Amino acid sequence: MSTTRNSTTHEVLNQAAPRVGVDEFALNPALQEALAAFAPSAKSEWFHEIGRHVGTEQYQHDAELANTITPVHHSHDRWGNRVDEIEFHPAYHRIMEFSVSRGLHTSAWADPGVGANVERAAGFMLVSQIEAGHGCPLSMTHAVVPSLRMSPELAAEWEPALLSTVYDPQLRDPATKSGVLFGMAMTEKQGGSDVRANTTTAEPVTVESSAAAAGSGMYALRGHKWFCSAPQSDAFLVLAQAPEGLSCFLVPRVLPGGESNPFLVQRLKDKLGNKSNASSEVEFDGTLGWMVGEPGRGVRTIIEMVGRTRLDCVLGAAAGMRQGVAEAVWHARHRAAFGATLIDQPAMAAVIADLQLESEAATWTALRLAAAHDDEDAAPFRRLATAVAKYWICKRGPNHAYESLECLGGNGYTEAFPLARRYREQPVLAVWEGSGNVIALDVLRAMAREPESVTAFDAELAAQLGRNGLFDQHVERVRDLIGRAASDPVAAPAIARRLVEAMALALQAATLLAYAPAPVAAAFCLARLGPDRSAEYGALPDGVDIAALVARA
Repeated sequence: MSTTRNSTTHEVLNQAAPRVGVDEFALNPALQEALAAFAPSAKSEWFHEIGRHVGTEQYQHDAELANTITPVHHSHDRWGNRVDEIEFHPAYHRIMEFSVSRGLHTSAWADPGVGANVERAAGFMLVSQIEAGHGCPLSMTHAVVPSLRMSPELAAEWEPALLSTVYDPQLRDPATKSGVLFGMAMTEKQGGSDVRANTTTAEPVTVESSAAAAGSGMYALRGHKWFCSAPQSDAFLVLAQAPEGLSCFLVPRVLPGGESNPFLVQRLKDKLGNKSNASSEVEFDGTLGWMVGEPGRGVRTIIEMVGRTRLDCVLGAAAGMRQGVAEAVWHARHRAAFGATLIDQPAMAAVIADLQLESEAATWTALRLAAAHDDEDAAPFRRLATAVAKYWICKRGPNHAYESLECLGGNGYTEAFPLARRYREQPVLAVWEGSGNVIALDVLRAMAREPESVTAFDAELAAQLGRNGLFDQHVERVRDLIGRAASDPVAAPAIARRLVEAMALALQAATLLAYAPAPVAAAFCLARLGPDRSAEYGALPDGVDIAALVARA
């Protein structure tokens, strides 16, 4: 506990010391163990270096600055030229530069192989634990690669800079840049997740209107986008209605040769959280783009990108849970009340243990999914498992953040401590890339159209049968719900959320039983699958080893 002479009236005592100068990787046994399980050749010192960097006072202060001195849109320069520039505080650029320099955007593509996606995921989680907003452009830049590869000529042109570890935030001719970042613009006012309702049009450029428009595959886009993520990016994947139907386009901010592409930022979104990341509304007025993939197959082209960003939603939510429990247990170990340190109070210990259990399940599941992205044979499994985990882990995030915040009492409710920011941040991960009903219905769609995904998912569960009675009983419930959905597709949406929740809990339990320490897996089955399970954090059933979980927090 810290004691400081404040004034002649009182001393500051019984306050936790600042949580700085720590190695976030060293303090996270679940992340260390999961990394060893799914990427055994990973060099742990690299992650310790990231963990120490994000644990510094400077990095944490930069995270605060990036979220309090927020991005500013400048539509015109001082002479009246339309520029649509987004100005960030230097702290944001320092954070971005560090993450890009470590390849946390595209390292899995630059250096593919066994464990590549797992290593990238672990590093992404470490930085996102402290500053979540910058994960958005990192995620989209990572996710754009498989979609871009559907047009090999475009991939060959853009990939060298995409896979670079150089962070260059200046908007200029992409041919002159060593590193670029990508965003995306899909949704519109009238459609939201229903992108087939998009009204933005794309007409082939038949006349060479400028030097930049020369060549094949060029289209002129007109319309609007209700959400455009990271408008400061060098280029975007955009959905628009071509003559052949809804198609995908690569739209650069600056055209080859250096001419600005009409990319009209209408305003930046004033969001609940995610303050460091600029989100915007944009309009296209003769904006030039290259078609990516096949004409009229825009959804098919961009679906792999969506799968990758959904995975990053899971990574981000798990990182947020880790921040929550780490801050909560730090406070509880340094604060005393009613004659004992908080962590020694049984009620508080139960809450911390439950928060840690949730965090561990999310962490292990997140890296299991990342491992599935390193294995093409696992494509059917990851198709269903990623959506299922995205639904559940991201939905659990906000309540986990709230309970963690409450552990700090009044301190947690102030913006001087990081959990107020985390509490505002967690909901975006449940909303982005499909909110609850959208994801639940997508799971039903995948089950109906890709039955091999159900077979692969069931095999993941079946491999752990016989190890825990509660798990075995839960798998039977999952199979019954899957059978009900398959036998009556018309009625299936009414049970979709119940089905996906049950599948997610089964996936988490199977992952823990297969890879995590036995006490953690047993505690999860008791607390989440047993008859005494409770939605209230800290209401753990008898048999859960609270002390063991607290020791891992």
